[in-house]
Amino acid sequence: MSGRVVPSDEVALRDRQQSQHDPPKSQLHRGILSFQQLNALAVAVVLSASGMVAIEALTFVIFSFFYMYFLSKVAFPTLLHPSHNHNHPGFDDNNRLLTLYSFAGAAIGLFLPVAYIFEGVIEGDKEGIKAATPHVFLLASQLFLEGVAYSDRFSLPMRVMVPVVYNSGRMFSLVEWVRSEVTKVEEGFYGSGRRVVMGRVLAVVNLVYWGINLFGVLLPVYLPKAFKGYYSHDQKNVKD
Repeated sequence: MSGRVVPSDEVALRDRQQSQHDPPKSQLHRGILSFQQLNALAVAVVLSASGMVAIEALTFVIFSFFYMYFLSKVAFPTLLHPSHNHNHPGFDDNNRLLTLYSFAGAAIGLFLPVAYIFEGVIEGDKEGIKAATPHVFLLASQLFLEGVAYSDRFSLPMRVMVPVVYNSGRMFSLVEWVRSEVTKVEEGFYGSGRRVVMGRVLAVVNLVYWGINLFGVLLPVYLPKAFKGYYSHDQKNVKD
């Protein structure tokens, strides 16, 4: 072990070279406790505290949280190089079309349904609130867990499996929401006619959007790319 003093310019050069090889920490931790994830968590907590969320939905969220950690340790552990856990050509966050697509999903699946629920409280539409709440609660929980999966503790397959699992579960709640909205008049609805139309359109649009998202994007495109990128890097590390 040498005791010589390293010149300051050499230290600076060494730091710059090291920073070029190290993954940026802001990208590895960008999803943890961000403003969006905190808002999603707040929506999930408020809905669960209001008593409008069924015990089955709460159980599903709690189970999926612990099961995600279990899979990350047993089936899909993180790779040796942290950047390989997230960086992949199929997941370019700078893609404007992908950003617009994600924003449309947030507006259709979360913002508008939350406004619909609040209006239902004012107009006394208990059936509408009851039908829309499971989807909103599960989507808010999904957004929060997606932020957790963005950390360097989880591999790329785990980052994609969270929306796949939750999108699959929400399809059942969306079908029930559409059925409830279509049969409202027959069950004796006391809200305005505008709300009847708005509820039906919102439920159908969500069912179509998230159906396309699951069967047209996540399952055929993102999930295969995630596994391909994960196992290709894993085999490369084994050879090295």
